[in-house]
Amino acid sequence: MTKRVAILISGGGSNMVALANSMVGDHPARPVLVMSNDPQAGGLLKAQDMGIATAAVDHREFGKDRSAFEAVLHQKLEEVKPDIVCLAGFMRILTGDFTRQYEGRMLNIHPSLLPKYKGLHTHARALEAGDAEHGCTVHEVIAELDDGPILGQARLDVRADDTADSLASRLLPLEHKLYPAVLRRYASDDRSMVTFGA
Repeated sequence: MTKRVAILISGGGSNMVALANSMVGDHPARPVLVMSNDPQAGGLLKAQDMGIATAAVDHREFGKDRSAFEAVLHQKLEEVKPDIVCLAGFMRILTGDFTRQYEGRMLNIHPSLLPKYKGLHTHARALEAGDAEHGCTVHEVIAELDDGPILGQARLDVRADDTADSLASRLLPLEHKLYPAVLRRYASDDRSMVTFGA
């Protein structure tokens, strides 16, 4: 049975596009919704152009009431009954109460080799630490931020002249390769690790 995938974004949605483009042919899943916490997110227009339903829940309208924001988010998700939820550049921290509702069926991509550099500014932090390699990780989402079972990692060598921006731009094509590869396995109930070398 084909799995239904909802994708949450906050910006341009390049990882969302990579995921959606991969879900064709004999892929075990299909995208049913792209949702953002920002009604102006560029990725929403890209999703619409791809024929995918979209929704937006503006977190700013809820002030500091995170549970109210998440209640509407949950309601919108449940309207499409997703089997899998993919966080793809979704820049809101989700509470444990929310993530527990999707435990075992929510994925995230993070721009570091977890467990290193949870949170923000991962590229700058890797450079400051003098790391020889950097990368990205796809993991199952649990209540703890940027934690949970690791399902895939892609690595690249850090160059002497790298900046945070150059690292980010060199890493993006690896993100676009890794996330779809993990999702395809995950939608087939295969939790084995996916790795791409430097």
